[in-house]
Amino acid sequence: MSSRRLFYARPLLATAASVAVLTGVAATAPAATPTPPATTGTTSPAAALDDTYYQDALGKTGAALRSSLHTIISDQTKLSYTQVWDALKLTDQDPANSSNVILLYTGRSQAKTGNGGDAGDWNREHVWAKSHGDFGTATGPGTDIHHLRPEDVGVNSVRGNKDFDNGGSAVSGAPGNFTDGDSFEPRDAVKGDVARMILYMAVRYEGDDSFADLEPNDSVSNGSAPNIGRLSVLKQWSQEDPPDSFEQNRNEVIFDRFQHNRNPFIDHPEWVEAIW
Repeated sequence: MSSRRLFYARPLLATAASVAVLTGVAATAPAATPTPPATTGTTSPAAALDDTYYQDALGKTGAALRSSLHTIISDQTKLSYTQVWDALKLTDQDPANSSNVILLYTGRSQAKTGNGGDAGDWNREHVWAKSHGDFGTATGPGTDIHHLRPEDVGVNSVRGNKDFDNGGSAVSGAPGNFTDGDSFEPRDAVKGDVARMILYMAVRYEGDDSFADLEPNDSVSNGSAPNIGRLSVLKQWSQEDPPDSFEQNRNEVIFDRFQHNRNPFIDHPEWVEAIW
């Protein structure tokens, strides 16, 4: 961990204080239910971070803002694909039932132990489809839990590697989701979540490592190109579905416990328009 990260990470460790660490050593207390971020009457997490984590990005816009954010969020701890299983059991923990996770598209609360590859299980959904840039499950974009979410095996298969757009036919077993031959529309409650995950990936992975330069565009026929769309729809979704307590808490848990980097578009949704 860099000295820069040590400066700001320590005050945020109150979130989800009890969790089994990824090395396999059990924590001394059972996992806690995620605590929603403070609202009125206290300093917001984003405001506190502006003096530390985001200080080099403030006051910038466009390409300069994007470049600064890329530098900031590229300072992270990387997980293996196996470690992702355990991480998601905390990042997506059901606030009402600490034994369960919330599935992204269905919204269903399901036992953490019900993960796997069989029908009815939950597995690891790559919101930025791993074939869009051919990064697979390699450590890096393939294991970045900012865009990996628990999802029903069958619904994950229906989404496949489709781009995101409005419209289509209802998805069986996932009320509020729609799909057609080239796109997938998630339920309203997570449309903004999906958009901000996609835009995080675009800023984090700029092609200056061993992976492709990921970039959203306005197409729904991207195939294996390192692109995903539609950008215009994703921007609309981000505006219509601002970050809620679950999404904010997830950002904190990833930062505090696992990757030690943040999705800046959760902390500052206005930066979506400032860059795109």
